[in-house]
Amino acid sequence: MSSPHASPRPGAPSVRRLLPPGLLFALPFLVLFALFMLWPLVQGLWMSLTDTSLSAHTPSFVGLDNFSEALGDAEMWRSLGHTVWFTVLSTVPLVAVALGMALLVHTGLPGQWVWRLAFFAPYLLPVGVVSLLWIWLYQPDLGLLNHLLDLVGIGPVSWLSDESVTMWAIVLTTLWWTVGFNFLLFLAALQAVPDHLYEAAAIDGAGAWRRLWSITLPQLRRITAVVTVLQVLASLKVFDQVYLLTKGGPNNSTRPVIEYLYDVGFTGYRLGYASAISYVFFALVLLASAAQYAALRRREK
Repeated sequence: MSSPHASPRPGAPSVRRLLPPGLLFALPFLVLFALFMLWPLVQGLWMSLTDTSLSAHTPSFVGLDNFSEALGDAEMWRSLGHTVWFTVLSTVPLVAVALGMALLVHTGLPGQWVWRLAFFAPYLLPVGVVSLLWIWLYQPDLGLLNHLLDLVGIGPVSWLSDESVTMWAIVLTTLWWTVGFNFLLFLAALQAVPDHLYEAAAIDGAGAWRRLWSITLPQLRRITAVVTVLQVLASLKVFDQVYLLTKGGPNNSTRPVIEYLYDVGFTGYRLGYASAISYVFFALVLLASAAQYAALRRREK
């Protein structure tokens, strides 16, 4: 009888010989990544080449017809324009306000933990709670915002039903909800700035503003670029708050491309065409990401 501790037979391959140690540790992640990321991507790409529908019929192969229809779909391009416009409106304040908040906290305000909690707490709220809260704030007759406007002699604003202001209302809600994440990134970067730089500047007679412009902001250049890229990508994927606040209205004036994709796939039952739209949007996001990356590389040289 062989011992339980006997060595494997000569010539018999072992798992360690077949796979390097690093790959063994990464194998669980790779399996999950392939199962929940790669396979859905492949399945979605195949679906975009068919006329798959939620209605009961066998899908057939249609080639690039869905992509051709998507490129000529005026409503898709209109929804994409709304997405880009929201991204432009939201990215600048979400970066600038977060930086300002981080600078205020970093200056040593009393009760820093209170300020940090107040600035970051909204980010922890689920989108349903945030949307319900701001729907009440935006109420034309009972909302707090219109009450404040009335105190300064400005008439009521139809925040969620006036096409000229609805997108701004969504941006304001998004700013209040998500600026805390960028605030934490900037605050962490500020705490990593070496103290000896400020000490040397103080010895040279530099004031607070000179230290801000000559030391703090240059030291934050890299994290500012990272935050901007992350914010652009996050804003391009906007859906939840728009759907809950306005459902893309009024008159589809705020409907982003992801909501249009949702309407086509789950209201119009055209899953194949919705998949094609998603891949067109995915390609555009990749192009935007590549352009941002190239711009950052040029700036660093």
